[in-house]
Amino acid sequence: MNTNDTTPLVSKKILLPFVLITSLFALWGFANAVTDPMVQAFKKVLELTNSQAAWVQMAFYGGYFCMALPAALFVRKFSYKSGIIIGLTLYAVGALLFYPAATTQQFWFFCLGLYVLTFGLAFLETTANPYILSMGNSKTAIRRLNLAQAFNPVGLVLGLLVAKFFVLEKLQSDDYENYSALAEAKKTLIRTSDLMVIRDPYVILGIVVLAVLVMILLNKMPQVRDEEGIPSLSKTFSSLFKNKRYVYGVLALVMYMGAQIMCWTYIYQYAEGIGVSSETAANYQLAAFFLFTIGRAIGTYLLKFMSSSKLLFYFALFGIICCLGTMFVQNEIGLYFLVMISAFLSIMFPTIYGIALDGLSEEDSKIGAAGLVMAIVGGALLPQLQGILIDLGGAGVNDIKILGISEINFSFVLPAICFLMVALYATAVYRNKLSAEKAS
Repeated sequence: MNTNDTTPLVSKKILLPFVLITSLFALWGFANAVTDPMVQAFKKVLELTNSQAAWVQMAFYGGYFCMALPAALFVRKFSYKSGIIIGLTLYAVGALLFYPAATTQQFWFFCLGLYVLTFGLAFLETTANPYILSMGNSKTAIRRLNLAQAFNPVGLVLGLLVAKFFVLEKLQSDDYENYSALAEAKKTLIRTSDLMVIRDPYVILGIVVLAVLVMILLNKMPQVRDEEGIPSLSKTFSSLFKNKRYVYGVLALVMYMGAQIMCWTYIYQYAEGIGVSSETAANYQLAAFFLFTIGRAIGTYLLKFMSSSKLLFYFALFGIICCLGTMFVQNEIGLYFLVMISAFLSIMFPTIYGIALDGLSEEDSKIGAAGLVMAIVGGALLPQLQGILIDLGGAGVNDIKILGISEINFSFVLPAICFLMVALYATAVYRNKLSAEKAS
């Protein structure tokens, strides 16, 4: 494929709205990155098991699943701008709930804040992704979405830097090798201090989100409507379920999200397994995010010369290879393989998303976007499964060996399977495209 280079990605007339919507990609990237290290932080501060701490991700990504369809129905009835306003409002409320959560010191309250926050993110992702696709020529839609998504890793890097320097390095509970053995009075003081450290970035984030909300409210945003009008919901759902590329695209996104969140969340446990501290592990995650950013930029460029399904296949293949290295190289080199996976995760979300929605009408895309955002639930379910695998021998990460390798290493068989499923999807799409071209 050689996309027509004379076709602009975005016209000058809607450049400002495009920039404003693109900024949202950085905002939810920040939320993702600042939350991943919290699994390890809550595990230590509140003395949780790996599977209990994984409820952080269950709450975070479960919110996407529950709110995606209602968000799509809302946007379908009203407008993209209305969806974005609701999304930013819920995002801010969820972040600000961390203030009372830290006061009560209840783990469920923090999870509730994340749950509400991701109600907002579900609105934003359900709205922003198809909105970006619609802002220009359909020939450049997937490239345009990859460009907008390139700002997602910018938010990831900023979020991780905040987590590293303003949370992980300030946690007093991490200064003790046997924190659980401390006297209860001392633990109470440390727990109170640490939960406030965890609270502060979210409260500040809530204030920033409110500022972005005001900017969106004050600017005129383009409206996109299907010229044929709004079809009935039953017709829309029927059309989507009959579209195999869309249905399997949803499943591929479930697998992708599971792989991404497992590789980003359990980098801390993997590091713990080879004697690396959480603070140092944050440096490795930062390197992973930089590779994710670089991979997104390179992938977006390669899409000018290569079909999206073919590029997706190659990235999934290299992802499998890196997972195998993570599993079977049980030292710091294995950690390098884990970090490298992010380079191949980079283009998967926008590419699968664009392929799945390709050819759908504007109104079908709004509901279709909900299914794709609901697929983010893979980031809730699969990390929970990985946490259960790691807990097979106990609360540690090196309690038992499975097939001759440490349980933490073996657990990365799950993202390897996810990449395999993505590769199969890419292969099927590519073959169908070749068949269609031959038939025409």
